[in-house]
Amino acid sequence: MNNMLKKSIDKLSTDFPNLKWSYKIQTVNREQERVQNWLGEDNEDIMVCVLKDIKVQEEFHRQDYFFINYAYKNSYIAQSYKFNNEITINENECYIGQPFSGYAIKTMPDTPPFIVGILIKKELFYKEFLTVISGEPDIFRFFITTQTNKFSDEFLHFSFLKNSVFKNILDLMIIEYANKGENSQMLLKYYTESLLVQIARRYKELNPVTKNLKLSDKILIYMEEHSETATLGDISARFSYHPNYISALLKEETGKTFTEHLLDIRMNKALMLLKGTSLSIEKISAMLGYTNHSNFYKAFKSYYGKSPREYTL
Repeated sequence: MNNMLKKSIDKLSTDFPNLKWSYKIQTVNREQERVQNWLGEDNEDIMVCVLKDIKVQEEFHRQDYFFINYAYKNSYIAQSYKFNNEITINENECYIGQPFSGYAIKTMPDTPPFIVGILIKKELFYKEFLTVISGEPDIFRFFITTQTNKFSDEFLHFSFLKNSVFKNILDLMIIEYANKGENSQMLLKYYTESLLVQIARRYKELNPVTKNLKLSDKILIYMEEHSETATLGDISARFSYHPNYISALLKEETGKTFTEHLLDIRMNKALMLLKGTSLSIEKISAMLGYTNHSNFYKAFKSYYGKSPREYTL
């Protein structure tokens, strides 16, 4: 560990107890619960927190932001509403929580942990980062779920390799946040985008497509992951079959053509984005792969019977 990183870690761990710890009481499913407010300054969209070498037993609460907690060293206990139980987060593992998901940290009695937390305001996430994870359907659904189910208690929990790029990016974020400058928030956005790319990649590594899947199933998975760019020619090259064979196979085994499947995928994603974000219709159209916004309007109205704008009213 270089000297600058060590000093930055020491600074953020010293700052941790003095963050803006405050809560509001909110009704959740007819019960009064504590919701943790944003811990940083109002002009910050991303924070980096370091909890190191201290014993903690947090009170169960919710929080109004996304967070990524990484066990930099040793293990800790994450208490989650999801299964009403305790989950051990081991060294080099991360726990990713949604806004308003129930959560609390509990440290081990003999080995205080070293946890690095990345906190992201949900407004920034929906505005800046959805495109980054849109190619991984499960990750995409996880991050957008809270817009249609505010009190969703889903979480992601998986490990990274000890010397992963993910950890290197965290180190850069620690140094940047501990030594804030005029452009720090902008740089933290770039680093967060890189973190999300690594998260999506690692999730895919740990949840590979089953080798025994039928070719048509593999094609549909690929189409969902690349819905903004997928073409018959692209899929033909990917799976080494003639486009006519791909088209005939999908129709025979699923009852729908390639074009129908692609439209289903794009329209389902369009609906999630319209219902779950404040993104403009034009930006959503571009995210889905439509180079002409009017084509998206026509496709959406034909599919749902309403225009995108009418659907959001």
